[in-house]
Amino acid sequence: MGFAGHVTLAAFCQQVLVGLSRTTILFIVASGLSLVLGVLRIPNIAHGSLYMIGAFLTYSLVRLGGGGSAGFWMALLAAPLGVALLSFVVERGLLCRLYEREHLMLLLFTFALMLVFGDLVKMIWGADYRSFAEPPFLQGSVLIFGLPFPRYNLFLLAVGPLVAIGLYLLTNRTKIGKIARAAAVDREMVGAMGINVSWVFASVFVIGCFLAGLGGALVAPTQNITQGMDHAIIIEAFLIVIIGGLGNIWGALLGALIFGLTDAVGILIWPQFAIVFPYMAVVVVLVFCPKGLLKSIW
Repeated sequence: MGFAGHVTLAAFCQQVLVGLSRTTILFIVASGLSLVLGVLRIPNIAHGSLYMIGAFLTYSLVRLGGGGSAGFWMALLAAPLGVALLSFVVERGLLCRLYEREHLMLLLFTFALMLVFGDLVKMIWGADYRSFAEPPFLQGSVLIFGLPFPRYNLFLLAVGPLVAIGLYLLTNRTKIGKIARAAAVDREMVGAMGINVSWVFASVFVIGCFLAGLGGALVAPTQNITQGMDHAIIIEAFLIVIIGGLGNIWGALLGALIFGLTDAVGILIWPQFAIVFPYMAVVVVLVFCPKGLLKSIW
């Protein structure tokens, strides 16, 4: 199929909504990565693997719960918590010993974690594709602009703003959030005030990884769950963080909007080359704003 010469306004608006629902997943994952990157200054390559583990855990928990609505809600809460618990063990057991090392050492460590998590997923769930349907109350579609739109995508459109508001309240209205922001600017001064910076880092790392697991849990009903799904999301998440501003949560939201909407519009107007549109947008942003759209935390 070539360039779509005639696109109706209704189809365009519907595709924008599709892009916004995908933006929700991208923002949740990228915001967790941005949080860790901004405070701990760790480029967590394994972030995508935690997203993948969140998706596989959701699959298993939904199957355990019988595939109904109750099982879905249980999985949506328990899978990200499981990912958070795993990340806490890794952070307290290994990562906390490397905070004073060079960034290259941290980068190599998280890359090794990605390989370990990939093998762990293969050992537990095997190499086959996994999938499950949306919960019954979110199945089907509703008419928007005269065209059918999946109910689950509407659910994602509602989740995105809730997560954004929750992150804002966490970083600006809670003690741990304010301490984390201070540690991102001057961790030595925070330590000099008698605050255990190591535990602040642990809390931020766990929260960031929880968001990765939440993204995986939310995306699980919409696509095949398989090994390798971590590779694409980590590339996209890093690009979103870069164009938004390193460590800036609102920059992650803005970057996710740009990435998700350009991808959706590209699918509508030129399907053969739709994959190029988001990356072209990234190039344009970096040409005019090399440091990102919003102020970097670094």
